[in-house]
Parts: sequence; C-alpha cells; structure tokens
Amino acid sequence: MVGTVYEEIILENLGDKYRVECGLIKEVEIREMTVQCVVDTGAETLVISEAVQQELGLRTEHLHESTLANGETVVCKIAETVKVYWKDRSMTCEPWILPGASEVLLGSIPLENIDLMVDSKSRKLVGVHGDQPLGRIW
Repeated sequence: MVGTVYEEIILENLGDKYRVECGLIKEVEIREMTVQCVVDTGAETLVISEAVQQELGLRTEHLHESTLANGETVVCKIAETVKVYWKDRSMTCEPWILPGASEVLLGSIPLENIDLMVDSKSRKLVGVHGDQPLGRIW
C-alpha cells in the first residue's frame, strides 16, 4: 500500500486565457493558483472545493450525480475548463466540485493525460515513460 501522496499543481482558469485572446482582459488578470493536492488514483478526475472554484472564478457548467467511495450519492457541480500544470506537463479538464470538499484530488484521468503514475517507493508522481518533457504534438 502506497499511502497518501501529495503533490503541488497549478490550476489556471482557461476561460480567462480565452478572454485575453479576445482582448477582454489583460494577461496579468488570468486567475490561477498553486494548490497542494491529494493524488487519488481511485478518483476519476480533478475534484476541487467550492473555495477553489470561487477563487479561480469558474462558472458551473452543469450538474452530475456521482457515487462516492463510501457509497453515498451526491450531486457535484462540473465547472468550466481549467488547465492543470505539474512541472513541465499540462492538460485541460472540467473539474468536479464536491460538496463539502476541503482538499483538491487529482484523479486517474488527469494522471493518465499527463502520463503520470505514483512511484510507491518515493511516494511521488513520476512520468510513466520517464521524467523527460513530453514534447509537443503538432
């Protein structure tokens, strides 16, 4: 058993990047934050708290009913897209806002999209195919 793994990631409001491109806001107005997250391979996606949603200024796109690990059914808000950065890697996703959440969870889909896995010895995230930058796909 690996135990709890924590990692630092940066979350960025992708809608703000679009608003910069449209000339509606300046680049310095892009909302982003660095958070300590729990790497949760049992979670499906990125889960954030309502406080993180508010700080990033993310609109709720829709609602989704989900069953938690303890069997409880909850209705989660799904927010507009964020960009998730870990070191030199990034991906985009629509985070789930779990009612009453206090921690950010980085789940299996973002981990796979960034080509990451948990190293059970070091209890850290590492690249599935090494820690070299993934490079660009043109």
